[in-house]
Amino acid sequence: MLEIENASVSIEGTPILRNVELTMPTGAMIGLVGRNGAGKTTTLKTLIGLLVPQSGKVRFDGADITSTSPHRRAALGIGFMPEDRRLVPDLTVRENILVPAWAMRLQDAEKRVDWIVDLIPELGPLMDRYAPQLSGGQQKLAALGRALMVGRRALLLDEPSEGVAPALAERIGEILSNLKTEGLCVLISESNDHHVADLLDDVFSIERGQVRRLEH
Repeated sequence: MLEIENASVSIEGTPILRNVELTMPTGAMIGLVGRNGAGKTTTLKTLIGLLVPQSGKVRFDGADITSTSPHRRAALGIGFMPEDRRLVPDLTVRENILVPAWAMRLQDAEKRVDWIVDLIPELGPLMDRYAPQLSGGQQKLAALGRALMVGRRALLLDEPSEGVAPALAERIGEILSNLKTEGLCVLISESNDHHVADLLDDVFSIERGQVRRLEH
């Protein structure tokens, strides 16, 4: 279980999140819906440790990880897919997926790559291509694969359907549906939940840095 307890976050003195409460149970897929600038990305960055709340806590399986570094959170099994993909242009798709494995010296990295390609077979023919040779949608799939390399217990996805064709957005939804049997807790932030609504166990809205649960 990954959760934020009463967290407030400011960036350069500007309040962004206000007393946010959000719980992602193990095995559940949670939606966080809001407009651009509402605080979705700030929430995810707080969960992965790139931002530290001025008040409140972040917990993972009951342990307080508020002060835990992003690197250590990744080692705990928390994966993150940023909205802008952030692939390394000089690396191939395979190498981009393996970057976090190299950083953490994971022993089963190649086996994990095989599992990722089984889950996302579209990546198979792309593994030796460099990031700039990919379409925007293909880069999204590669970024999802990289997040899955470490996201073995929790997966945070920042607008996975943003900027891709409707058919690919639906395909991403299918991939996420197949993940539901893996026992991860998954948080998906989107401007709307059109492509993933049927997958979600719970939905929260965020507006002006405040989160509330929606009827689902």
